[in-house]
Amino acid sequence: MAKEIERKYLVVDDSYKSMSTESHHIIQGYLSLKKEATVRLRIADDVAYITIKGINKGAIRNEWEYPIPIEDAREMLQLASGTIIEKIRHIVHYGEHKWEVDEFGGDNVGLVVAEIELRAEDEQFPLPPFIGQEVTGDPNYYNSALAAK
Repeated sequence: MAKEIERKYLVVDDSYKSMSTESHHIIQGYLSLKKEATVRLRIADDVAYITIKGINKGAIRNEWEYPIPIEDAREMLQLASGTIIEKIRHIVHYGEHKWEVDEFGGDNVGLVVAEIELRAEDEQFPLPPFIGQEVTGDPNYYNSALAAK
């Protein structure tokens, strides 16, 4: 079983843009928005994935992700619950970690959050200058919740 350990933060300024080494256009939708098991479809640039995520236990949850044909993903997105999420993901390397900074568009325009994946829940790491309040575990900032609104 795959485990995801990540922490999520609000972003307080746009310094991440000059620190970014790459950016990707992402659209995603949800076939299931149940908190016990969300099923997400994502198209990042020209690659598609289906992802199943279990319920959060702090910063840890079960996650399974598989590549799928992009045309299948586009068709399945038509079955999505809620709204389709659009965002630009900026990749920032800071210290020994990779940060994913999501700049949302569409219905969530103006929201910018940063995530870091960790090897252990208690792992220590330096915070980049653009990091603000931690929102790990706050369901208001789950992408599935943003799609449901």
